[in-house]
Amino acid sequence: MPHGSGHWLRSAPDVPVPVVLDLEHEYESDRYAILRHGGGGEAATVVCGAVRFDHPAARNLLEVLPRTIHVQASTAAQSDWMHSTLRLIAAEARELRPGGEAVLTRLADVLVIQAIRAWIETDPAARAGWLGALRDPQIGRAISLIHREPARAWTVGSLAAEVAMSRSAFAARFTELVDEPAMHYVTRWRMAVAQSRLTQDGTTIHELAGRLGYQSEAAFSRAFKRFVGVPPGAVRPRATR
Repeated sequence: MPHGSGHWLRSAPDVPVPVVLDLEHEYESDRYAILRHGGGGEAATVVCGAVRFDHPAARNLLEVLPRTIHVQASTAAQSDWMHSTLRLIAAEARELRPGGEAVLTRLADVLVIQAIRAWIETDPAARAGWLGALRDPQIGRAISLIHREPARAWTVGSLAAEVAMSRSAFAARFTELVDEPAMHYVTRWRMAVAQSRLTQDGTTIHELAGRLGYQSEAAFSRAFKRFVGVPPGAVRPRATR
């Protein structure tokens, strides 16, 4: 459920569904709990968790993901990996041992990545838009370069040269696949990186401006407000402003 929407899980269409928060929880820690419900039928184990995406690219990814990703474990190319990952998660959840929370967290990350990969490989919708652009040998490389080196003084010409295309052909293809011009994407990516760092660490606005290729704090602040709608200081946690 990539967008965190509410949902019901039933064993049959006419079975009543309790409110999960009303069920008795056996808390193993402040982050993990075991719920036991029902009876009289064959036992089923359900592993449920939430994963938060902090990487700046996550916003682009979440925008294109469907409401629900359904992976057919019997047919997915990585079904063995997914079964193994689920078994490890269930084993760790049953008896939390030293380091268990770290293991569960990383296994959940792996499971989500596997599910998204399965969707990308099987759903035609994943071949269009931003994800489709990432699969293009030249435009995908250009996007990777922008992500890897946001401070570099990118121009349409320099990006085109990196991927061995003419300036005009690159500009047209980038806009066609990504649905926005290359330099607009460069600035938007820089602002996504800026938002992430402003909310997560103690980097000053002046330092961040330099790291993202701006000659002055004022130039960075103007670009940030134009794209985000508020000055960079407005998104920084109060204690670090």
